[in-house]
Order: sequence, then C-alpha cells, then structure tokens
Amino acid sequence: MIDPVLKNLKVLIVEDQTEVRMQLKDQLTELGITQVFEAPDARAAMQLLDGAFVDFVNLILCDWNMPSMSGIEFLRQIRGAGIQTPFMMITGRGDQKSVIEARNYGVDGYIRKPFTPLQIEAKLRSVAHKALAA
Repeated sequence: MIDPVLKNLKVLIVEDQTEVRMQLKDQLTELGITQVFEAPDARAAMQLLDGAFVDFVNLILCDWNMPSMSGIEFLRQIRGAGIQTPFMMITGRGDQKSVIEARNYGVDGYIRKPFTPLQIEAKLRSVAHKALAA
C-alpha cells in the first residue's frame, strides 16, 4: 500500500554513481514517490537549485563522496545561500567528526550505505513531515 505522505514528496537525488542513483530512484518509485529528479553531481544539482526548481523540490538525498564537490560542501553552499530544503546525506561514514560537521551545516538525516528498501522508507518517514512543511 502506498503511503500518501511519501507519495507527495518531490525528491532530488544527487549521486555520482549511476547504479546507486538508479537503485535509489527505483526504491523511491516502489514507495509511491513519482516525482524523483536526478543530478549526477553537486554542481549539476546547484544549477538545478539556482532557479524556481528550488521551490519545487522538498527533499534532497545526496551522496557524501563525489568528485569535484563533496556532499558536505554542497550542503554548506546551499545552506549558505539560504536554501533550507530538508537534506539527507547518503554515506558510508559514521565517524563522530563527520556526523558533527554535517549537523553543523544543517543535515536532516543520514542514510548509511549499504542500505535496504526498508531503511530508505524509515528514513524518509522520519523527515517527510519537515519536507512537506517546507
């Protein structure tokens, strides 16, 4: 059964690995999320968010480790630009320093790699209310 709350999410996936990006998109679609957008890196995502699209997307799922601009740098830049869209970091990192750094920049949650569909669903539910209120 499709959750009506999750169904209303408009998600931007920022992930440099095509396979992971497709896996996330497939899992979101299975949860009933039909408005899923993709960016292969943070620079492409910045270009998308540099216009009216920023008001359309209500959740960003972003990989931490990407070439040219890391997920944490992307988070820092969008928060510095006043963009408060809920932001979930996708990462294999779990060290305290990284967690504190991301929290200092306003991350809303983490999805740890490797992840399962149930973990994705639980994490999305944890931020859905904030995402839909934004």
